[in-house]
Amino acid sequence: MAGPSHPTAAEDAVSLAVARRHRVALLHSIQSFEQALAAPAGDPGWRARVSTRLHRLRGAFAEHIVVTEGPEGLYAELLDHSPRLARGVHVLVREHAAVAAALGALQRKVDVPEPTVEELRAWASDLLRELSRHRQRGADLVYEAYETDIGGET
Repeated sequence: MAGPSHPTAAEDAVSLAVARRHRVALLHSIQSFEQALAAPAGDPGWRARVSTRLHRLRGAFAEHIVVTEGPEGLYAELLDHSPRLARGVHVLVREHAAVAAALGALQRKVDVPEPTVEELRAWASDLLRELSRHRQRGADLVYEAYETDIGGET
């Protein structure tokens, strides 16, 4: 009878490589959204481009949740590798729900004509700061577990 299955170093390397690739893709979605926000607001297509890029960011963040929280996800691996990090993982999971809800709320605001460009940019800036902090906390937790940088900032 076999004992409990623990990831091998090779499996850890594969999971970290997946996390790195996903981190880069999420960063590109964030940057694309930021570029749309920073474009001249007088452009008649501004709101539509912001909406499209925000929709893509929401999709990338939903994928981030799957990649990290899924049964074979990064957080399950972190907990298997370093159970002492359970509190940090739970914080990140709670943040996922909050950030996803904030992204959805911002999408609803972008998709109606009432909010001003200045209001939308302010709300988006607050959300982007929280998303940046979340990404940093995640990278810090992975580093603490494996003493390696997952990168994705290129």
